[in-house]
Amino acid sequence: MARTPTRATGPANRTPQPLPRRRTPGDFAKAFLAFVALLGLVVGVPAALASFAGWPLPHRMPSLEMVQQQISVNVFVRILTLVVWLAWAQFTACVLVEVKAAVSGVGLPSRVPGAGPSQLLARQLIAAVLLITATAASFAPGLGQHGPAVENTHRPTVATAQQLPGQQQAATVAEAMQRQAAAQAHHALEAQGGSEAGSGATKFYRIQPPEGRHHDSLWEVAERHLGDGRRYHEIYQLNKDRVQPDGSKLSEASLIRPGWIMEMPADAHGGDLVEIAQQAPEASPKVQQQIAEYAKSGDHAQPAQQGAGARPGAADTGSAPEQRTPAAPAQQREQQQNQATATPASSESGFGLSEALIGAPLLAAGILGALGRRRRMALWQSAMTAVAGRRGMEPPVPTGADADVHDALLIGADPQAVRFLDQALRGLSAALGEANRPLPVVYAAWFTDTDLHLQLAQPAGPPPTPWQQGSDANLWRLERAAAPVGARPDLAEVAAPYPGLVSLGTLDGARLLLNLEAAPGLVSLSGPDGARAAVLSSVAAELATNGWSDRMTITVVGFGRELGALAPTRLRHLDSVQVLLEDLGAEIQRRRAALGAAGHDSVLTGRAGPAEHTRWAPHLVMVAGTPTDAEAAALAELSSGAAKLGIGCLIGTGDGAQHLRASWDLEVTEAGRLTAPLLGLELTAQLLPAAVHDAVVRLFASADAMPGPDGDDPAPAPHAFLVDITEQGRPAVYARLVGTYEIIGLPAPDDDRSALLHEALALLLLHREGVHPLVLASAMWPRGVTDEVREALLARLREWLGTDEDGSPRLRTDAAGRLTLARSVVSDLDVLRSLHYEATEGSGTRRAPVRERLLTDALGLVRGPLLADRPEGRYGWLGHEIIDTQLPLLVADVALALCAHHRERERPQKAIEALRTAMASSPSDERLWNELLRATHDTGDREGLLALIGELGTRSGPRGLPPRTVALLDELLPSWRGEAGPAAAPAG
Repeated sequence: MARTPTRATGPANRTPQPLPRRRTPGDFAKAFLAFVALLGLVVGVPAALASFAGWPLPHRMPSLEMVQQQISVNVFVRILTLVVWLAWAQFTACVLVEVKAAVSGVGLPSRVPGAGPSQLLARQLIAAVLLITATAASFAPGLGQHGPAVENTHRPTVATAQQLPGQQQAATVAEAMQRQAAAQAHHALEAQGGSEAGSGATKFYRIQPPEGRHHDSLWEVAERHLGDGRRYHEIYQLNKDRVQPDGSKLSEASLIRPGWIMEMPADAHGGDLVEIAQQAPEASPKVQQQIAEYAKSGDHAQPAQQGAGARPGAADTGSAPEQRTPAAPAQQREQQQNQATATPASSESGFGLSEALIGAPLLAAGILGALGRRRRMALWQSAMTAVAGRRGMEPPVPTGADADVHDALLIGADPQAVRFLDQALRGLSAALGEANRPLPVVYAAWFTDTDLHLQLAQPAGPPPTPWQQGSDANLWRLERAAAPVGARPDLAEVAAPYPGLVSLGTLDGARLLLNLEAAPGLVSLSGPDGARAAVLSSVAAELATNGWSDRMTITVVGFGRELGALAPTRLRHLDSVQVLLEDLGAEIQRRRAALGAAGHDSVLTGRAGPAEHTRWAPHLVMVAGTPTDAEAAALAELSSGAAKLGIGCLIGTGDGAQHLRASWDLEVTEAGRLTAPLLGLELTAQLLPAAVHDAVVRLFASADAMPGPDGDDPAPAPHAFLVDITEQGRPAVYARLVGTYEIIGLPAPDDDRSALLHEALALLLLHREGVHPLVLASAMWPRGVTDEVREALLARLREWLGTDEDGSPRLRTDAAGRLTLARSVVSDLDVLRSLHYEATEGSGTRRAPVRERLLTDALGLVRGPLLADRPEGRYGWLGHEIIDTQLPLLVADVALALCAHHRERERPQKAIEALRTAMASSPSDERLWNELLRATHDTGDREGLLALIGELGTRSGPRGLPPRTVALLDELLPSWRGEAGPAAAPAG
């Protein structure tokens, strides 16, 4: 459809504008209740006191005789009545002061001495009464042309959303984009014309008293004098914590008072501004003096943003207008993460950790989960290829920059958020399927600590429970508190409805996930090479590892070949756009034919049914480098209707590349700001800088570098922690982790601190190479914690562990700043590893009795699973560990070695006992079952062997027996197929 040019109407069309807040019945109810409360406290209390208690003061002057009399109950009641009268008088004075300030609208109200809580209560009640006469503004941090963005009434750092003025009647996406483009051109001309006026004298603005129902706000000040209400952050930062004429300070962007003075950015304009160098004649001498004194406090303000179009970084902690709730610790951590991602691509935190990963919880969780799966797979593969014993039980521990990146992954990852997002989307699909309703097209999602907002392409009716309607028909919202807690088995067969959602960045604490699959055409990304590559790497890595998708195909062209290590089954690399065009054209034809044959109009309707995980999997394409004109035209043509087919395309280009004919244009700056003028977005971009990108790839490469059984060096890895297992090596502190958690050698800590100290010690015992203090804090408090609390925990942990005989502390800090334990603090897992090594690689290899004793002692340490009695809700960091794979493999290795020893000495029954003991920890280890078959065969018990085959067949289920087991049974008992029954049928 042809786009009709639309006349630019000025700056108002470029960004969402503040709209008067509509008063809801709840507002009137609050105002009425506040009025009743005021009436009761101011009038009802004295009336009740006068009726029931009377006048509290004596009717005559007190004498010495009255003072010396014993205090009776009546006198005590009168004293209490007097206290109540005084409290009422103080509260009434507060009400009068607050009413006077609200009516006059000039300055903050006077402070009533000693009436902090009372005056605060009076202020809140007066404000509630005046609520129905006040005007509130809101703004939209969303995709402007696709409807409203986000309304979050629970998180103070997320602004509410309104639709663009005049956009309600926009018939198509193209018309909305044209409106945005015209407004952008207008702003470009305005910026050119106003660039010369940016070097004037410092300008100030005085907050005006209310006029009728209108109250001044920083948003409106920025809108009138800066041309964009969203620039209120700049005014806030210039004036934050500076003393106002009435003695108070600006601490929140929404809490301003008439009479306050605001220093303005250099490009501010308007007739009611006052310049310090040349005062306006209409300003009174008092105001002029206040401005002059206020200007002297400018050293306490933060530097102004540069340029008329500058936007505040993520370090801005001021909340948006109408937001008054202090940030919770989790929100403070989110603000720190947002600040991290606002830094340039090469920036690192003061701890030497990657701020880009700390500020990307979904990306970090995906990478960490994929890394854990790769390490577990490498451990199993190493175990399955071993013939007798394995060397190198531990995967390589990262060092240097790789260790820092790994620590940043541990700190930044938020697997609970990933789990919520996955179950929320699948649950929505299941609910719509049960109601026989189609999945709506979702352009984007806004994700916060408290809720999830889906921005629909068009209204789709009321959402299913527990989802709620947002501020507009195009918004569906789900509160995290309303979502079911824990895993939902009923969603196992529900296909992921929106696997193309990927994080682009954050805005005021809300994380934007753009649905690349639903884009109505190409999506372009322009900007400097380094920043653009960091965005493309972040998008590719998150799509390849995210936990809210099923099977999908990610094709990268011109970059990212090495990212295939993150997800070999998802990500593929092509050398040229021409090859991509050939593959994409053929795939589009196949998908259209498949949709037609299935009777679906899009992949969304195909995903609504059960077990459709692979048939309608998305194909997301990312291209680095500007295509030629012919390639761009071909890509645009292929992408024009690809959204219904589940195909999305993101093109990275060094310039605007208008010839791409992109539907959505994104631009990233060198400072890490991601803007989309046509979409009305400006975010703190999520980046994966080159250095971090390379370190992540090295982590995956090292996971595959597990030493095998035929390694040249028989010694353990250099980082392996082995203890002295002789009597002389008795540790000062001994912790039992395998089974019930017990500690020997330390006094029991206080009950309130016991659980936290035990968990911190367990984490350190499982990482003898050292733990970064921030990693420890993140493990103990996944929702975030202050530095003071972290340091207090470390101090208590040092005090609890104490010192060795030589006076050295048992909790130490190494040269890299990581926390380590002294060798005198040992766990049973350390002893288990040491016994196994000594038996298979040390003295046990030379003397059979020693080997038998060592292996028997090692198997005796296995009392159950790791930390069997850990309390619910704690030790969540174990989900990032691979100890759940290492420990069963280690126990199995010990049992296999002991079994081989007993079989050599023709003691099959003892071999069976050792294997059965290990099976309690590793019941699915194929090696244990095969050795159990051999040992049972050695006993000559044919019936016992057949019973074991039946037991193994039942455990294997529909998959049947593994090929190696089938080959072994053919060797041990060729007639087993006819004797063991159908339960023991081989696989395939």
